[in-house]
Amino acid sequence: MSIAAPAFDPVPVRPVRASRFDSSWLLWIAIIAVLLFLVVSPFVYLVITSFQAERTGDFTLSNYATAYGRARYVDALFNSLKLGAASAALAGLFAVPLAWAVARTNMPGRGLTRMLVLATFITPPYTGAVAWILLAGPNAGWLNRFYMMATGAEAGPFNIYSFTGLAVVIALYSFPYIFIFTTAALELVSSEMEDAANILGAGPWRTMRKVTLPLALPAILGGLIICFLEAIALFGSPAMIAIPARFNVVTTQLFQFFGNPVRVEVAAAYAMPLLGVTILLVLVQRLIVRRKGFVALTGKGGERRPILLGRWRWVMFGYAMFVAALAVFLPYIFLVQSAFAKAWGRGFLLDNITFANFRFILFEHATAAQSVINSFVYAGISATVAVFLTLGVAYIVARRLIPFGGVLGFLCVAPFVIPGVVLAIGFYAAYAPPPLALYGTALIMILAFTTRFLPVGYVNASAAINSLNPEMEEAVRVLGGSRMTALRRVVAPLLKRNLLGAWLLIFIPATRELSAAIFLYGPNTKVASVMIFDMSEEGNFERLAALALVLQVLTLPLLYLGQRALGRDFMLRRNAT
Repeated sequence: MSIAAPAFDPVPVRPVRASRFDSSWLLWIAIIAVLLFLVVSPFVYLVITSFQAERTGDFTLSNYATAYGRARYVDALFNSLKLGAASAALAGLFAVPLAWAVARTNMPGRGLTRMLVLATFITPPYTGAVAWILLAGPNAGWLNRFYMMATGAEAGPFNIYSFTGLAVVIALYSFPYIFIFTTAALELVSSEMEDAANILGAGPWRTMRKVTLPLALPAILGGLIICFLEAIALFGSPAMIAIPARFNVVTTQLFQFFGNPVRVEVAAAYAMPLLGVTILLVLVQRLIVRRKGFVALTGKGGERRPILLGRWRWVMFGYAMFVAALAVFLPYIFLVQSAFAKAWGRGFLLDNITFANFRFILFEHATAAQSVINSFVYAGISATVAVFLTLGVAYIVARRLIPFGGVLGFLCVAPFVIPGVVLAIGFYAAYAPPPLALYGTALIMILAFTTRFLPVGYVNASAAINSLNPEMEEAVRVLGGSRMTALRRVVAPLLKRNLLGAWLLIFIPATRELSAAIFLYGPNTKVASVMIFDMSEEGNFERLAALALVLQVLTLPLLYLGQRALGRDFMLRRNAT
């Protein structure tokens, strides 16, 4: 007997369109357009401008002849290279022993040392230069005055207005880069290699020299290259020290090309060797770091025990405090003294204490308070734009949404190899002339800051996106949501801590950016870093110190927020990526 299947009325099914427009493509197109505007266009204009005649715009090589036709222009280039080498070598002497002591030994105060390195890292180099002018200015500097009082000599031994003085100041505020790279490498070294050396009769110092540090050599060399690049690209410290010392470097010479009249074509030509050296050394640095594939550095196994230094641990602690005194304690003591002094040269007398400098900066000066507001507004907008732009690019690259998506990732990282002064000249060449005529506006400052820190945002966004399983996004798509919905409802909430960290890592250095700002600001868009530089030229160190401290104090709540959300030394560890 057969049973007939019950009859059901067919349910009408709506036909599904074979292809439906995905609105996320509008976002991808917008991201590509913004990257072309921020990165490609200024670089192209920089190169083109270097070959253009000033008035006619015809092709010419005369800009290069002018840029390198005078001996002092060529000397400035060689001075920059020598300064970079000297600063990197000194930074290595400061950083490598500290990194080894913190990462591998039982030195007391390792947490304190990390905190002091962080304090050095967040100190603007030009603020450090101002502090060392107060400390080691000829005769009037406090170190010279203490020496003369102690010995009865007529002159002190220190002169910050010298090549050596400038190299020391730059090294003091760039050594955290080497510390970051070296500490990250040393923390991965297994104690088994060191144990083998100890069994064969090597003591802790010989083991460190023959075993531990050679394993971290690629990271050390990578950090040295970053310090070299930082030194040759700085503007603030050389402008405050090298110009009074009567020698030029590339960045100060470029600034002179922006005098009256502005010779942007010559400046573009003069910037090309600096850009070439930077690109070459960044490629070398990447190659060195990628080749750190020693077994001891890559394996996850192996016990890592601190090396026992015995009584020498206090010697290492003393060295750490000596470096901290040079970079943090002495500079900030005399910055604070100067900020609260009627005349900084009168010292710590009670009748010399005043709050007038802060009152003047915050309430009486025509533009000082506004410059601080400008710094924070421009940095906040730049950080927000950079974070969301790089998040979109990282998502495109990780999910392979468009052909040649890796090119977008390259464009995000490319500003890393463009020094701030060179980037500013590119923006001036591209967007200062009509029809845009953006020179001196808030928009060009924000665009330049955003471009300058795109690499920071991209590195963090890429690492965060790659840690997410794409199946969660696919589940949203299966349930009918668009890719934009997946980004908004799934990806962004899961990455909020990473996005906060990236935002802070961009915002904090953007508030004290000088190298790009000094070439692009206008009368109404001056930022605090430019105001500090202007005050240094006037010699008004009391009010300058007050403004520098205001900028630092306003940054502290953001550091506290970052530490609460991401860890105590989030800036150091995240910058090691």
